[in-house]
Amino acid sequence: MLMRRIVMKEARRRHAAKRGGDAPILSIDESIDLSRERTADLIALDDALTRLAGMAPQQSRIIELRFFGGLTVEETAEVLNISTATVKREWRVARAWLHREVMRHQC
Repeated sequence: MLMRRIVMKEARRRHAAKRGGDAPILSIDESIDLSRERTADLIALDDALTRLAGMAPQQSRIIELRFFGGLTVEETAEVLNISTATVKREWRVARAWLHREVMRHQC
């Protein structure tokens, strides 16, 4: 959850600053490259993930743990005290839903 907040705060800052000229863009970490193109996608993803949390909290948590937290299927299952099969199934469903929502936002 903390990593999601950090990434999203930086993405929203960049999105707001893009109208501010050619100020240099500094990444918060070398492993996280928040280019201007990806910033809008991350904001759309965060908005969709917030909507998903209202409908399917477990799926939202799985996405946070796997995408933002970098946990494996097995680690996610252990944290949430559910089976790896459930994590895999919920991960697939949540990713498909999020993809559709993000694509809808871009149109």
